[in-house]
Amino acid sequence: MASAIEAPAEVWVLGREHPAPLPKATAVLAAALRKTYGPRFAVWRTDELLFGVRDGRLVLQTFAGQDIPPPRVVLVRQTPGTMTQHRELTLLRQLEHMGAIVVNSAASQERCGNKVWQLQELAAAGLPVPDSLSYATAPLVGVVRSPEVPEPCVVKAINGRNGAHVFLAPDKELLRALAGSLAQDVPLILQEYIAPSHGRDLRVFVVDGEPVAAQIRTSHDGSLAANLARGGSAELCLGRYPEAEALAVRAAAALGLSIAGVDLLFTADGGHTLCEVNAVPGWRPRMTTVLPAVTAFVDRLLTGTSTGAGTGADRSADTPGRKGSSGTTDATTSAVP
Repeated sequence: MASAIEAPAEVWVLGREHPAPLPKATAVLAAALRKTYGPRFAVWRTDELLFGVRDGRLVLQTFAGQDIPPPRVVLVRQTPGTMTQHRELTLLRQLEHMGAIVVNSAASQERCGNKVWQLQELAAAGLPVPDSLSYATAPLVGVVRSPEVPEPCVVKAINGRNGAHVFLAPDKELLRALAGSLAQDVPLILQEYIAPSHGRDLRVFVVDGEPVAAQIRTSHDGSLAANLARGGSAELCLGRYPEAEALAVRAAAALGLSIAGVDLLFTADGGHTLCEVNAVPGWRPRMTTVLPAVTAFVDRLLTGTSTGAGTGADRSADTPGRKGSSGTTDATTSAVP
């Protein structure tokens, strides 16, 4: 019978496989959680865990064969666009079925990994989004000839991130000329161009149903995307756009996210429309309100004072005693790898 880790942690940060470094915001979050919870906290990478079924029970294991009791809370810090259904998402589902509260849940991570799925959920919830067109198996050279293609047109990959794979096609002629040379490993979105928001957007951070930070992002060279990862600048603005912040909270709820970075565009009427929602948002050091909000949320999850929407917490109620892989009841988890 496999031995179990003797001092398991109850709070995890789950990061991407090696050798990918932990992003700066994730490293800062991990340091804060380690300071608060000490040995009750651990950082694990997705390539350090084995999982499956033994004698009818779900198990987690190290490569050395030790059983790892499930943690109470897992903060996922790998962006959905880099996850796959048969790998990382399957691990998240295993953790959920073993009783862990996963932030954000496997289902919400999967939704956010596809920009069309996001649009579907947001529109179905009655929230404002730009007019958009996509496709399943149709050839792109045929799609761009549809009369429904907006003009000008923002072109983006359904799984793009950090502002990459996004460009503005000023007219259909250019789009048709480029269609044969565009990457077609995943479908594209052909989206309405929101001119008043060219080169700028509004990012609102939502934690447990509350807007905790906001910033206006501006591109450095007049380009379409205002993403900071591509050299843009930012101005803190929490409280300046209360209607946009309320819209961001509703968007996070529609996608089942407890922690979210919601990107909004400025519209001609002085309002906002949703651009996209990030399930694993990063933040800059100047955004001093984000880290305390996240750590306080973790504490509420541990004490049972948060509903944990978007965490997969609904599975915990179906896991009597949260029996871990060692067969013990109410097992907390961890070992810092």
